[in-house]
Amino acid sequence: MELANKVALVTGAGSGIGKAAAVLLAEKGVKVAALGRKDDELKDVVRELERFGVEAMPVIGDISKPEDMIQAYQKVEEKWGRLDIVFANAGINGVWAPLEDLEVEEWEKTIKINLTGTFLTVKYAIPLLKRNGGSIIITSSINGTRVFSNTGATAYSSTKAAQVAFAKMVALELADYKIRVNVICPGAITTNIDSNTERRNIEEVKEPVEYPEGQIPLTDGKSGTAEQVAQLVLFLASDLSDHITGTEIWIDGGQSLLIG
Repeated sequence: MELANKVALVTGAGSGIGKAAAVLLAEKGVKVAALGRKDDELKDVVRELERFGVEAMPVIGDISKPEDMIQAYQKVEEKWGRLDIVFANAGINGVWAPLEDLEVEEWEKTIKINLTGTFLTVKYAIPLLKRNGGSIIITSSINGTRVFSNTGATAYSSTKAAQVAFAKMVALELADYKIRVNVICPGAITTNIDSNTERRNIEEVKEPVEYPEGQIPLTDGKSGTAEQVAQLVLFLASDLSDHITGTEIWIDGGQSLLIG
């Protein structure tokens, strides 16, 4: 696995899966641009990355704003002159509510961050990635791809399903440039993403579902870790996966096979 001196941009790098992936990439010698919205959080992450003896930099940006993503890649270009890996990980759960209760603005916010944000993250990376080829990894979810029983998560699940279609389209478009595009679909992972979930009036419309005991078969119900997901990101970023593109991979301990 040869990754030393390659360059990665990781969105949502301040915590959770994004941070874990940034740390693991840095440990393997990758230079990392850690993108997020909280300056102090990113500076702490960068200090942690630099302990591995690699260069890293914080990049403040909103993935849903074209100007922010253009500037982010300009900074990568100016500092390192290349880009090899893009981990489009940032996103929100948004509002989970019955469709009649879901406000148009709430729907649009989730779409803008999760789907338009993925589009912008990938779109503006292409000129740099075309120079040497590379790997794009997108964080989707079991929701919208295998699981549809989380009542009220309509906006979120729609974006997660759309990310998979987006990746397949782009994988074919970019194949001639040796740019691979793949999707990871985590299940229950211990992160802080639930802190940006607003649940409202869900019990009014939720279908009764009786889940089996230990609904994550591999771990007797215990959630996975951000570090486990980071290992998958590392694999997809590396030459060990150099014949894989346009593919979604579920990382959920078998959870979605039970509750889909």
